Amino acid sequence: MAKTILQGRLSYRLRSFAWLMATTFGVLARRAAGRPLVPQWSIPFEIGTLFFRRQFNHALALPDIAESRAYFDSLYTVVEAHPQVEVRASRSGEPRGDWFIPRGHTSPLTLLYFHGGGYAFYGTVSRHFIAMLAGWLQMPIFAPDYRLTPEHPHPAQIDDGLAAYQFLLGTGLAPSRLIVGGDSAGGHLALMLLARLIPFGLPQPALTIGLSPWTDIGRRGASQFGNDRYDMVQGWQTLRYGQWLKGGTACSDAELSPIHQDFRGAAPIYLQAGGKEILVDMIRDFARTLQSQGAPVRLDVWEHMTHEFHAYGDTLPQSAQAIACLRAAIAWATAADGPAFPANTWTEVDCLALGDPHAA
Repeated sequence: MAKTILQGRLSYRLRSFAWLMATTFGVLARRAAGRPLVPQWSIPFEIGTLFFRRQFNHALALPDIAESRAYFDSLYTVVEAHPQVEVRASRSGEPRGDWFIPRGHTSPLTLLYFHGGGYAFYGTVSRHFIAMLAGWLQMPIFAPDYRLTPEHPHPAQIDDGLAAYQFLLGTGLAPSRLIVGGDSAGGHLALMLLARLIPFGLPQPALTIGLSPWTDIGRRGASQFGNDRYDMVQGWQTLRYGQWLKGGTACSDAELSPIHQDFRGAAPIYLQAGGKEILVDMIRDFARTLQSQGAPVRLDVWEHMTHEFHAYGDTLPQSAQAIACLRAAIAWATAADGPAFPANTWTEVDCLALGDPHAA
């Protein structure tokens, strides 16, 4: 059952709740007048998209990043209030982060998962999404609490990602049983990590997953600003996050963007995106770049979806389909009898199962 959580400073909670009510009434009024923003969206999806856009915009307008994070955390909604997942903080000697372990799971796999948030936020809603993802996939997830910008620019994040990867290998986990993934900026980190493994002489994971991954920290594609009216994140925000990632370093956009890395010899990559998100064009360009390098890649795009639509779980058909596709991709990468998973392809319509790419 969906649940809305209010927490933190009273003024933040009141403002967030007021925005939620205003957004809800605005969406209902437009719907009553026959003017939905996107006809294919459900009412909760439209409300959620527009509300979180307002939250991000206001959070980033605040003068201090600590205030921004506290405000963004003041109200969030989850579709599954109590996932059957144990959350355990990492122990002494382990990289800082959390384990999300589904109760009663039997999977031999582990997912190293990097949260989104533009490298600047690690909200409670992100932690809850990771818990739900562990339950949906029925596998343990280790989610590093990597250092955030603007306090810690590059290379803090990739250093933390490499440390987490090496830690998991050091536990005796076989690379063939290790999946790497992330959403948004976390997808960026997962892809940058994958590109670093070969020069660092580290083994490849079984599969790398990018959910709405940020693939270029500069300007790329018409959707980056053209889809602002649909998405919960905005084009200008990506440029600010990119500046924070570079910080005072001399690094260029190309040096810190997955699309400019070499993935020849890398593990298979599975990407998912929404057709109405701001990052979709750069994700498409990234998939084409991987194809040109001969790297195994598959991209699925859900035509009417936005950034990180996966968080709606079983309450949204497209999200449920995307999670099913993740399960199939993981099965393909880790089991000899897994489903068909044609690499070097992508779909631009809602897929139902990777084993049947022509399913209607």
